[in-house]
Order: sequence, then C-alpha cells, then structure tokens
Amino acid sequence: MLIVADVHGEAAALRKVAAVGEPLLVLGDLINMIDYRTNEGIVRDITGGDFVDAYVSARAAGRWATAQQMWRDFRQAHGADELHRRFNEEVEAQYLAVCAALTGTEAYVTYGNVDRPELMKRMLPRGAKFVDGEVIEIEGWTVGFAGGGLMSLNTPGEVDDETMATKLEAMAGVDVLCTHVAPSVPELAGDVISGRDKGSNVVKAHIETHQPELHFFGDIHQPKATTWRIGNTISSNVGYFRATGRGLRLAPRSVPQRSGSATPVS
Repeated sequence: MLIVADVHGEAAALRKVAAVGEPLLVLGDLINMIDYRTNEGIVRDITGGDFVDAYVSARAAGRWATAQQMWRDFRQAHGADELHRRFNEEVEAQYLAVCAALTGTEAYVTYGNVDRPELMKRMLPRGAKFVDGEVIEIEGWTVGFAGGGLMSLNTPGEVDDETMATKLEAMAGVDVLCTHVAPSVPELAGDVISGRDKGSNVVKAHIETHQPELHFFGDIHQPKATTWRIGNTISSNVGYFRATGRGLRLAPRSVPQRSGSATPVS
C-alpha cells in the first residue's frame, strides 16, 4: 500500500501516485489554503498577494493576535458573506480536482485540520472510502484511521481531545495507526520553519498504552525528525506531499520484512 498526507491541492502528483495501482491511504489536508513556502493557495487567490504576504509574515513572527486581527479587519472591509461564498467556490473546485485524481483507485481517505469532512465525503469518487474512527484490513495489516487536526481556529477539520480519544478507543490492537496529527513528541511535532509545536497528547498516550507496530501521520511539513520510536511503536511522518509528490510504500503483511520498513515512492 502507498501512504500520503498533506496533498494540499496537488492533484496532478496525486493522480500519478494513484495510477501505481496499489491501495492508497490519504491522511488528510486535501485542499490548499496557504502554502507557507510560496504563499500560494485559496487565501492568496481571494485576498491578493499583499494581504497574504503580510498575514504570513505576522504568523511566522509569532504575532498570532496581529494575524487574527488582520483577518477580522479584512472580513469587515470586504464583506463576510461575499468572502464566505468565494471561499466555498474555491474549496469545492479544489476538492473536485483532488478527488477526481483518486478515480479508479482503492483509496482510504481521512481528513486533516484544513479539510471540510462532509464536503470531502460527498466528493470522493466510487472506490474511494472516507474513513474515520474505523479499523480496516488492508494487505494483511489491520489499519486504524483517526482523522482531524488539533483545535486552533475552530474549523470543521479540527477535533477536540475528547473526540480524538473516543476514536482511538476503537483502535486498540491494530497493527498500523493512521492519524493526521503528530504525537506530542518534540522531534516529530515541532516544525523547524514555523517554530510551532502541533503534537497531540492524546495520540501519544494511545500509542504508549497500546503500542501499535507502526504509526503514520502528516500535518508537520518541515519536522525536526521524520521517524521516532515511542516504546515499541515506530512513528513516521509520511511527508509533505504537495512539496515532494511522494508517498511511503508499506509492503503487504505476508511479505517478510523488518518491522517498520516503509520506503518512499514517487
């Protein structure tokens, strides 16, 4: 099977990986609001370059209150209803392109913090399954999926700790745990560019208690480390797909392998 995360609108590269013909796991963040490497994305398309450059600069400097106030001022000046309409149009267009890239593929898709889960679910093609709080056997592995990002802006793709813990309770004993969020291990959860730590204490606690063989996640685009051992569990960031166009391959369970052997594939 192939595993990707943080597609962020990169439909062409996703289509290429999907065409390999193996089961494909997509661990959230299908649409691109802002690519913090280039400031490209839906926000720039709607607000313009000057605003998004200043907004990103404020966030990068840790001036979160300033960035939030900038956004509130922009909404007031340009009309919240009109902005909401334009955002909906752009989001639907990106989902249409990204989900179409999965056509004809055995895909298992969960959601991340920037996603709109209900819209994603409606737009996935036949053969692609929306998964969240479920355990599925794939190529001899039992795989548990827990979608959603950490609470920050109260977006549809964010889940609180209680909700995440409830999902994870159904996954005790799986071979492979898949989440969008990182566990709260500083080396895995810290982004070296933004300086932010976005790890989940709940995910880490679940891994420490139940010790799945493997854990895969995304969300952190520029991590300090991509792989870490939590007890007996090997926890791996599958990579920032929008930037790399690559996923990880996990061989079928029936093939003898060293524990945790996942290899990149373009």
